[in-house]
Amino acid sequence: MNEAVKIISKSRPGGWLPSDEAVLSAFRAEIEAEVVAHPGRPLVRPVLALYDCIMDEPLYRMHLTQAIEQARAAGYKLGYADIDGLMHRINAVMHYAPPFSTSELVGCPLNALLDWPMCMPSGFAFFQFPAINEKLRDVLNYWSAFLSGPNSRTYLNTENPKGWFSSTAATKVNMSEFICDPDQPHWGYGSWNDFFTRQFKPGQRPVASPDNPLVVTAACESGPYALQTGVKMQDKFWIKAQPYSLGDMFSADRSDLADLFAGGTVYQAFLSAYNYHRWHAPVAGTVTDAYIVPGTYYADAPSEGLDPAGPNNSQGFITAVATRAVMVIDTGHPVLGKVGCIFVGMAEISSCVFEVKIGQKLDKGDEIGYFQYGGSTHCLIFQPNVKLDFLPPQPYGVDDPEIVPLNSALANVTV
Repeated sequence: MNEAVKIISKSRPGGWLPSDEAVLSAFRAEIEAEVVAHPGRPLVRPVLALYDCIMDEPLYRMHLTQAIEQARAAGYKLGYADIDGLMHRINAVMHYAPPFSTSELVGCPLNALLDWPMCMPSGFAFFQFPAINEKLRDVLNYWSAFLSGPNSRTYLNTENPKGWFSSTAATKVNMSEFICDPDQPHWGYGSWNDFFTRQFKPGQRPVASPDNPLVVTAACESGPYALQTGVKMQDKFWIKAQPYSLGDMFSADRSDLADLFAGGTVYQAFLSAYNYHRWHAPVAGTVTDAYIVPGTYYADAPSEGLDPAGPNNSQGFITAVATRAVMVIDTGHPVLGKVGCIFVGMAEISSCVFEVKIGQKLDKGDEIGYFQYGGSTHCLIFQPNVKLDFLPPQPYGVDDPEIVPLNSALANVTV
């Protein structure tokens, strides 16, 4: 218990979950009370399918049971004692829309329920199984369908302190920058996801040096996480340093793409719960590749141990294992060459959505896709011999980095 208490206060970059474990315990207690208040409520179809998948396979059942027991033995208040209890609590959040909070935002409620089992020894194994992740995908898609409907707009109002348009929320979300209509109900947003994927008003994020191909711009409104040079085709991404492993990032059947970037540079940054969640082209050029790689949702790096920020502290690791959208832009420039873009789903991601097609020509700053909902991180990958001077000051990976605005100058390519 003493070991666990020491790391509970660890920061959670991006604000997707509270840093204070007591707040998370209180949230889990609320969900527990919701379940107790509705005895006999049936599991919705995808949650039932997940439950059946687990219970029908002894290995799955063993790992999850042990993960729950390990977390409880360590002293964590989960709000459930077994698989059956966990399934009913997952069921309870299928109609949950996050209220605003500056310190107690639970933007990823399933992550809050799974927080400690997922980083226990047995949890590391359980959340890697492809069959489990397929069922989790269906659960998350069900929740996303709710978030895409009108009943998800509970907190899209001006009521303090939980309304996303309240004076309290204005400290984190500057709605004057976004397309909205305060005179309309819910400010014109049809659903929570409609609000989550809100768009900037024209002119809010001008493109830096639009005609200079040697200025790379920020593809997302995000905080710098890591910068690594000399990346390898295959590396031990599961160790403490979480080095990038290009062959795994691009997927095993696209080693041809990974080969292009071997020895190059990876810049990674993560998105905040309060910010913009669309992706824009960091360079001008032609889309040569765009595809989705299915993967994990709640897998943590075993090297991180008891990670209360998970999977935030596993961001390097999940670039090789999590669900992600992979795209390559050919700039046609002899110095810059091709640029890889990987947009990675974290935790409650339901979908990574491309808005471009192979062969499409892009101007720098063009919108190329978005995260439907959830915590998220992304990488820009450059070919070897491309010399880059990154503008965000290092060191990267600090708990609360300054956000790099979308379309602002990220790096200069030196000739």
